[in-house]
Amino acid sequence: MKITWKDSGDKASYDLARFSRVFNLRRPNHFPRAVIDATCAGDVVAGVKLAIQQSCQVAVRSGGHSMFGWSLQNDSLLIDLGNWKEVVVEADSSVAKVTPSTTGEALNNQLQAYGLMFPTGHCPSVGLGGFLLQGGQGWNCRNWGLACEKIIAVEVVTAQGELLLCNNKQNAELYWAARGSGPLFPAIVTRFHLQLLPYPSSGFLSSAYVYPSALYRRAFEWVQSMVPEADEDTEIIMTAFYPDSEHEVCLKLHFVTMKSDATAAENALLKLHQSRPSGALRESVCQKESLTHLYEEQAMANPDSHYYHTDNAFLADTANVTDVLRESILGLPRGKSYAFWYPMYPRSQRAVSDMALSVPSNHYFAIYTISESKNTAAQSSKWVDMTMEKINEHAVGSYVGECELKLPHEWYWKGQNAQRIEEVRQKWDPNSLFCAAHECDSQRA
Repeated sequence: MKITWKDSGDKASYDLARFSRVFNLRRPNHFPRAVIDATCAGDVVAGVKLAIQQSCQVAVRSGGHSMFGWSLQNDSLLIDLGNWKEVVVEADSSVAKVTPSTTGEALNNQLQAYGLMFPTGHCPSVGLGGFLLQGGQGWNCRNWGLACEKIIAVEVVTAQGELLLCNNKQNAELYWAARGSGPLFPAIVTRFHLQLLPYPSSGFLSSAYVYPSALYRRAFEWVQSMVPEADEDTEIIMTAFYPDSEHEVCLKLHFVTMKSDATAAENALLKLHQSRPSGALRESVCQKESLTHLYEEQAMANPDSHYYHTDNAFLADTANVTDVLRESILGLPRGKSYAFWYPMYPRSQRAVSDMALSVPSNHYFAIYTISESKNTAAQSSKWVDMTMEKINEHAVGSYVGECELKLPHEWYWKGQNAQRIEEVRQKWDPNSLFCAAHECDSQRA
């Protein structure tokens, strides 16, 4: 087990271990006591026991895609799982057993050989660990549900250094918390057991329509009206962005249908196509699609070595969503930044009792500002904070995976879930061995 200590005298090696796998250049200037390169469950157990001996906390890094650098905690032992990537596929039962640092793209690349897939995060380089613990807004989650709903078991290391299997029959409290408690989870997941889906090789099609900002209201109201009658295997998203050839915000309405039958997929998209508003700058209809191509598009939209700031909100179902989001969408900072609206209906209407996270409304909205310099990043972050403050007046909560957890926990975990998470934490990690989110943001570089 390789350990890189802060006080070892080798600053270059320490900084490499501390920062090399942190995706966002906008990161906290925090200094772990040491970074442990864990490549098996035994290393994780040893790391937890070392932290107990050292009387310090434990932080965990899976894929390094936490936009707020939650794995970087002062004076902690950082257990980095990045070099431990394992996928075991049990094709007969459509189950995969996967280590947390495995990326969504890597998992699905292996699963396609078996005719299977998993609704991972849209960005290909996102590790499964944080994505699943935070709920997992993956492919077609408005219909198929959050990705964490397809966790059937987790293997964990507890705050006492014990290896446990958790499912709905044993250690059920930890199983419940693993499905959505995010950085508040009071253990370290070493392996997820995932229920898989058939890969829709025949009926994987997409349609896209790009509209100018002048048609914002017409385009947005049309796509909202299509949600209730859209096919159950069709993902819907509206993205605001700046095309390279345009000097104003454009709106991309993207429909991706993932069905086993090609004719049914084509019919689902043609039904939407027939009622589309006129005036689109570009259209593509019923194009052959694949996860590989979609991952490539997401990688281009989310480039490495940039400064990111993000925030989100679930808008109240009673809100006039078109009016509430108009200023934020049309006022998007120029460049590579983007914002998107994602309908959560009909998943938002289904209650799931055995998971920590819930979907509180039909409308989800998120902003990603992407900057190439610290100065521009600071300006963009200020704009995001001001914009979301206004939007939150019409919101009922936020998704834990794309925000800084600045508000009371009841904002993110609904009903009695926030209290229950705290009770589970008190039981399984009474001495707060495991770090959670940052207490404050004053040290962000």
